[in-house]
Amino acid sequence: MGKVIASITTSLDGYVTGPDDGPGCGLGVGGERLHYWVMGGPWTYEGEHDVNGMSGEDKAFYEALTSDLGAGICGRGMYEAAGAWGGTNPFPGTLIVLTHRLDDQPDPATGFHFVEGFDHALFCARQEAGDKDIAVGGGAEVIREALAAREVDTLVISVAPVILGAGKRLFDGFDQDLDLRIRSVHHSEWAVHTTYDVVR
Repeated sequence: MGKVIASITTSLDGYVTGPDDGPGCGLGVGGERLHYWVMGGPWTYEGEHDVNGMSGEDKAFYEALTSDLGAGICGRGMYEAAGAWGGTNPFPGTLIVLTHRLDDQPDPATGFHFVEGFDHALFCARQEAGDKDIAVGGGAEVIREALAAREVDTLVISVAPVILGAGKRLFDGFDQDLDLRIRSVHHSEWAVHTTYDVVR
C-alpha cells in the first residue's frame, strides 16, 4: 500500500485562500498569489496564465511529490474553485471529490468520482491507487479531516511569501496534537516547500 500524502499551499500567516473564495472567485481576493509557484510567476484569473509554467526548484519538488501517485482526494470547494480544471482531471489517477451533492457526478471518463464521507473517499482512493500513493489536496477542511483520522503519512506545506490577513486558515479549529519530522525543504522565489513525515 502506498502513502497518504496531504499537501496544500498557505500564506505566511496560514491562509489557504484569500477572502471571498469560491465558485467564480477562485482562491479569493489576492489568493492567486499563493499559486505563483504553480504558474511559474504572477498570474491573474482574468489574464492569460500558463498552467505548465512551473520551473526550477518548484518543478523538481512537484515532480518528486507526484511521481508515484495513483489517486487523489479533494473537497467540492476546491473542485469548484478550480472550475473542475476545465472538465478533465489533470492529476495522476482518479480524483475522488468529497461532496454532499452526488446528483451532478460527471462522466467517469473525466477522471472525477464524487463520493460522500471521508472514510468512503479514502476507501475508493485506495481501491484506485493500488500500491501507489494517494494525494489529499484542498481544501483545508479535507486536510484537517485526514490528519484527525490519523490517515496521513506525509504532510507537505508550501508557504508562499505573502501575508493575506484574511480568508480560510489551514488549521482553524484543529485540536489534535501531532509530531512531525522534516524530511526535505525546497525553495524558490515563489514558495518554500516543506515535506514532513507524520510521526506515529
